[in-house]
Amino acid sequence: MNEMDTLIKMLNQITVNNRHHQDDAAAAEQIALHLKKFWARRMKEQIIDYAENDGSALEPIARLAVLRLKRMSDEVRDWAETSDAG
Repeated sequence: MNEMDTLIKMLNQITVNNRHHQDDAAAAEQIALHLKKFWARRMKEQIIDYAENDGSALEPIARLAVLRLKRMSDEVRDWAETSDAG
């Protein structure tokens, strides 16, 4: 399993844990906030790139979350402002 496969698996697991008690939009927001807070800058950049160029292995809600994460990153000057993880 390569690094991208690991990120996809992690994100899909986070999605499964967040989708059961909320509608899709709310779940995607919670997931994006989780990624923003806990994933390293490089991990976020990689998953955004994957979602924009393929994304086929992501759960639909996970793809929504990554799009929201991308919007969050566009709203600030740099990734250092969007992550506690770096």
